[in-house]
Amino acid sequence: MSLLQHPLTLRLRRILFVLLILSLLGLLTRPLEGPAWRVVKSGQPEMNLEAIEGALGQGLVVGVLGGFRAILADFLWIRTNTIWERRDRVKMDAMVRLVTTLDPRPEFFWINGSRMIAYDVPNWRIREEGGYSEVPEARQRAIDLEQSHQAFDLLDEALEFHPDRAKLYLEKGQIYLNRLKDDANAAKWFLQASKQADAPYYAARIYAELLRKQGKNAEAYTYLKDLHRELPNVPYAQKGIILERIRELENTLEIPFWERFQAVVEPVLEAPRKAPAFDVPEPHDHAGHSH
Repeated sequence: MSLLQHPLTLRLRRILFVLLILSLLGLLTRPLEGPAWRVVKSGQPEMNLEAIEGALGQGLVVGVLGGFRAILADFLWIRTNTIWERRDRVKMDAMVRLVTTLDPRPEFFWINGSRMIAYDVPNWRIREEGGYSEVPEARQRAIDLEQSHQAFDLLDEALEFHPDRAKLYLEKGQIYLNRLKDDANAAKWFLQASKQADAPYYAARIYAELLRKQGKNAEAYTYLKDLHRELPNVPYAQKGIILERIRELENTLEIPFWERFQAVVEPVLEAPRKAPAFDVPEPHDHAGHSH
């Protein structure tokens, strides 16, 4: 075996090749970062997509949206995580906008960017102002609202590219539910998510639980009965849980025995091939009891 074909030599060549690619990516992204940071430093506390596009220039954006855009976006996302670890919210916001401008196709960028903005940044800001024990609740609420609406704006942009993706509707619902404690608006977005072709089964169950949490028991009862009839009898559909909730509501609503829902006994089927891939686990099911 020649020295050039030796495994150690081949491994060293691969490492050098990767280092060369990373160096080239660093050089390529410098022109992108510099203008964005100048816009940030010019006094905009929260940057938006238009500001970044204006700073970069249309020609430069179009130029990068070639074969390298996915690689550049991935590389910049790594930089975004480094900035996130430093809790530099202004730079992080700019990088999230830059990454999603370069490559709007991956849902990952939109969803994780919105989570950083809606969940992490409020915590940073409240700590900067003295912490949860010192900052008045009204101020905390104002910060939560401000950051959540910025996350909603980002997700609305994502929906322009991916209007039929349930994950994006679910993300808005989760922010309303978990950060803003707004059951009414959360319910609207879980319902929208449940209507998408790729919706996980739990989206509809959480919508019904949020109706119950708002005291809309009759509406939840009607919805769950229809849902039980429509769903296939597959494990992910959790029809047994739905039936339990129907029975709970019948007791709450004092439905006469002879008017109660009659469930059809069906054999358990195998999950269809196109079953939603992210239906398990159910992170926020039983919304009325765990939030």
